Amino acid sequence: MTSIYDAIAADHDKHRKLLDTIAETSGDTPERREAWAAFYTDIKSHSAAEEETFYSKLMSETWGQDAARHSVHEHAEIDEILEELNGMDMASPGWLTRFKTMKHDYEHHMEEEEDEVFARARKVIGKEQNDSFGKAFLDRKKTEMGLVEEKKEDHLAD
Repeated sequence: MTSIYDAIAADHDKHRKLLDTIAETSGDTPERREAWAAFYTDIKSHSAAEEETFYSKLMSETWGQDAARHSVHEHAEIDEILEELNGMDMASPGWLTRFKTMKHDYEHHMEEEEDEVFARARKVIGKEQNDSFGKAFLDRKKTEMGLVEEKKEDHLAD
């Protein structure tokens, strides 16, 4: 089985690679579009699953409330930039500038989770629960993958 920490870290590793691929491409190319689509879908499902399975558990501790709120707030900020980027011309200099801001913010978020949040979370989600939380995260992420387009449409309707 996969622990919750390994599942989240594996996604982060995949996201870092996709971010680098996108940053290394230029213009509105098939390579950039493919990497962007993969990143967009994966980060949206990752964030939702993480909030529902990981951060909801951390909220049970007083210190966890602030950590969870901070991370969920960062998710919301990154989500807004993702949607903004979806509405922009991928070939424009403005798209790349905005992408680089999101990339920087998300890389900071991932480091913060892995370095600070994980250490504290292990006090709440110990070894005996690692795999069950990992399974719950992966199951929820799979469900969320199927909801990305529906949620995107709902976002556009708002």
